[in-house]
Amino acid sequence: MIELTDAAISKAIERTTREGRNDIRIGVDGGGCAGYKYIIEFADNLSSNDVRIEYGKFSIIINKEQVKFFRGARLDWIKEGLNESFKIINPNETYSCGCGVSVTFKE
Repeated sequence: MIELTDAAISKAIERTTREGRNDIRIGVDGGGCAGYKYIIEFADNLSSNDVRIEYGKFSIIINKEQVKFFRGARLDWIKEGLNESFKIINPNETYSCGCGVSVTFKE
């Protein structure tokens, strides 16, 4: 479904431990110039439509309807200059806008 790099796992453990929360939601939402934008946040409300992927000290939560967007994708933790953040590397993207926030997917 989605692969996590060692750097992403380490940072997820660090952040969930610090915040006292175990679930990280990954998803997409409509928006931006290309159609979708990624969401990576703590999951507050879980439903029967969610898929949970356990990683020991934390879980990744993805809505069942959005799983198709993340097949073959990889979550990484990257540092670019002074900035660092989670980044989704996704072979299902067909287009990414210039600002890097908005994406389009294969149908």
